Amino acid sequence: MAQEPGRAEAMEHRVPRRAIKFVLACVLSLSTWLFSSAQSTAPAQDSAPSQPQSQGESSSRGHHSGHYVQVPLEDDSEPPELTEAEAAIDKQDYFSAESLLRKFVEHDSASYVAWFDLGYVENALGKLDASIAAYRKSVDAKPSVFESNLNLGLQLAKFGKPDAEQFLRAATQLKPSSHPEEGQYRAWLSLGQVVATSNPDEALADYKKAAALQPSEAEPYISAGVLLEHQDEYPQAEAEYKHALALDPQSVDAMTCLVNLYMRARRFPEAEDYLRKLVASHPDSAEIHLQLGRVLAAEGNADTAIAEMQSGLKLAPHDDAAQRDFADICADAGKNELAETAYRELIQVHPDSAYLHRRLGQVLLQRKKFLEAQQEFLTVLKLKPEFGEAYGDLAFAAGENKDYPLVLRSLDQRLKFLPETAITYFMRASAYDHLKDFKKAAENYRLFLKSANGQYPDQEWQAQHRLIAISPKK
Repeated sequence: MAQEPGRAEAMEHRVPRRAIKFVLACVLSLSTWLFSSAQSTAPAQDSAPSQPQSQGESSSRGHHSGHYVQVPLEDDSEPPELTEAEAAIDKQDYFSAESLLRKFVEHDSASYVAWFDLGYVENALGKLDASIAAYRKSVDAKPSVFESNLNLGLQLAKFGKPDAEQFLRAATQLKPSSHPEEGQYRAWLSLGQVVATSNPDEALADYKKAAALQPSEAEPYISAGVLLEHQDEYPQAEAEYKHALALDPQSVDAMTCLVNLYMRARRFPEAEDYLRKLVASHPDSAEIHLQLGRVLAAEGNADTAIAEMQSGLKLAPHDDAAQRDFADICADAGKNELAETAYRELIQVHPDSAYLHRRLGQVLLQRKKFLEAQQEFLTVLKLKPEFGEAYGDLAFAAGENKDYPLVLRSLDQRLKFLPETAITYFMRASAYDHLKDFKKAAENYRLFLKSANGQYPDQEWQAQHRLIAISPKK
């Protein structure tokens, strides 16, 4: 039985041929991998979107019609064993093809065609080490073949092998058997992506050569933009992305890169514009809805942000990071009922998260559920005893619950990690006042008034009048 090909192999389309095949599936899978690697090296950013891409959909970047090209054999005949193996490949019966090709190379180890076919078959079967070994044999048997050098270089690049550059560079100097401009384009583009980290200037030159060979392709400009962005050359990167978008107005990757760039630069209206275009063309993409929600939240459009986040979470209900962002957006917007529900759901999955318990406690304070809030802050400090800010939260909740000894104990613990502030002085003063320790209350009211500097007018008025009330009469 023929094996069902994997995702990369399913992208290929095969036509009969009498010699070496040009396997674009390798190119396609590597292109996506290299782009992801380049993006992962970009500087970290707060709330920057990852690559918006529809679930179950491969990136449009680098998507070319897969085909095989013919390379003339050294004579006009093709051994019947190879013909039989190729017939099995045509049927996607890779196991049979592998067996036939293995037997063939046992008695004809110099057949660069057979070794190349075997490299293709092993790749289709997911035997990547064996695929690399077979491609090496093909190159050793005939070093002047463009396709075998290219595919070997691509397979090596998948694993970050340093000699990938050697074979890709060799491919740029060789002539493809057919579709020469497309083949050379792919070789220069792949070489640029491989050397981008070690030699960014050369990579940019390689991208230019690729673009000259296929002027209508957006990919070289996107690759150049990613590299320039990594070098903090944002205006130049933006120009490359926009050139790519002019070539392919529907390019998800070009718009995605622009969104990331604008998010990093806090140019939120421009990021929103491209995200809305992406939502229109990919309404079932959870990631795009979620990123649009984050941008809208950054712009202060809480209601529309929440709606977009909810749309995204319906499509990806188990996206933990998105659930956290949704809860935080709701809390920051004062949508405390929604926030409480979201945090409680997250805590069921992450019961030991001090951050989530604290955020829930803060929302409960806003909802005046002071006893529940106090319990959440106690849980936070059990999980993370050095969490200084949480002692302040606990002191506030305890004050609302009239547990004044707990207020003072919490503030004393806080002082081990953080300095006093105007508000902590006020909470101390109020606790001592309620416990009728008027001397300490007056002392802390005075410290509060000295440090408040008009920032807390209501509390300052209260402190002044309590000082009058509790000061000894002359």
